[in-house]
Amino acid sequence: MLVLNLCYKNGIEMLDYRFIVENLDAVKKNIADRFMKADADAVASLYARRTKLITSLQGLQQQRNANAAAMKGKVDDSQRSSLVEEGKRLKEDITAAEAELAETETELETEARKIPNMAHPDAPVGKGDNDNLEVKQAGKVREFDFEPLDHVKLGQELDIVDFDTATKVAGTKFYYLKNEGVFLELALVRYALDILVKKGFTPYITPDIAKEEILEGIGFNPRGPESNVYTLEGENTCLVGTSEITLGGYYSNMILPRDKLPMRLAGLSHCFRREAGAAGQFSKGLYRVHQFTKLEMFVYCLPEESERFHDELRVIEEEIFSGLEIPYRVVDTCTADLGAPAYRKWDLEAWMPGRGDKGDWGEVTSTSNCTDYQARRLNIRYKDDDGKNKFVHMLNGTAIAVSRAIIAILENFQQRDGSVKMPKALVPYCGFESIERKKA
Repeated sequence: MLVLNLCYKNGIEMLDYRFIVENLDAVKKNIADRFMKADADAVASLYARRTKLITSLQGLQQQRNANAAAMKGKVDDSQRSSLVEEGKRLKEDITAAEAELAETETELETEARKIPNMAHPDAPVGKGDNDNLEVKQAGKVREFDFEPLDHVKLGQELDIVDFDTATKVAGTKFYYLKNEGVFLELALVRYALDILVKKGFTPYITPDIAKEEILEGIGFNPRGPESNVYTLEGENTCLVGTSEITLGGYYSNMILPRDKLPMRLAGLSHCFRREAGAAGQFSKGLYRVHQFTKLEMFVYCLPEESERFHDELRVIEEEIFSGLEIPYRVVDTCTADLGAPAYRKWDLEAWMPGRGDKGDWGEVTSTSNCTDYQARRLNIRYKDDDGKNKFVHMLNGTAIAVSRAIIAILENFQQRDGSVKMPKALVPYCGFESIERKKA
């Protein structure tokens, strides 16, 4: 498997430019398969220029050292004057060479950071959702003997979601949860959290803010028109779109003990996303919102174990939604939808009866194996048995994105009288068996 390597220089984690140069065709194909904008040729060219500049600078530094040594020897006034002039010239040349090298390294790092992780050879090549490969279906899609409503109408009639007031107070794509909706969110979080704790995950409530350098290390673009991130002006920080960011940054610039791996973390946070350009019937209501609650799984592990743990995260997601009695399917995500850090990604899509005209699948969780892509950018390593420091592999997966789980529950468990039953697994957590209709 081809995974981008990186080098460590001056405390900054950078892509291994030699990998790009030596595998240029494969890297360019990977960029094309992902439909991303990155210039591998520019990286190769800048790398060659950087190498030449380093060699030239080293030559000048050697001349400076030789000049300094000569100055300490027995020289007459004429020789000393010549050496002083040469020393001044070398100092100026070295200053200029260092500035040119620094500028080139900045350009090189900027271009190299645009290069995505190599994709798994089995990841389907494609540009959109229609190119995702279904690998499994579970649960029985319910056949209604009445016309089912979508979650927006249900939420209003049950008086548990208020979009109109949220729009007045905060703007579009925000919402209030109220009445039983509040307990439903808390129940979903605790239900999923109990499953994760039993499986060895350490629970965290993470900050909702992270430094831009952490977002960049994880692979998020904190600025620009294509960014999905809310930045806090003048603070060099952002609102997080997922606790993957804060869990991934937890061990930045650290060396982890090998015997502590794997490390399983579960992070609860609010998530903030600009959702710029998100429109259409599939984005209405709770499906695409600017703020929601999510419980995230995160794993640090040895490189040789990451594919196994990727499967483990997917199985946990399936267990959570099977326990909620929600029909779902698993898809192998196509290259264009992987995101730059991911080597491979599984999406779990729940059946949503109110989606479209006749119901459709809607993404509720995803899990990604990011191999060493994030670890190298954040400088997270472990000391191996051979005494060498090596980069860990990092994986993430959604346990519960509450807003989308609520959609699936409301639409799948609605009754003819307008009420919504609760999945049996949630009743002990929320304290009620159904939510009754309150508004005509």
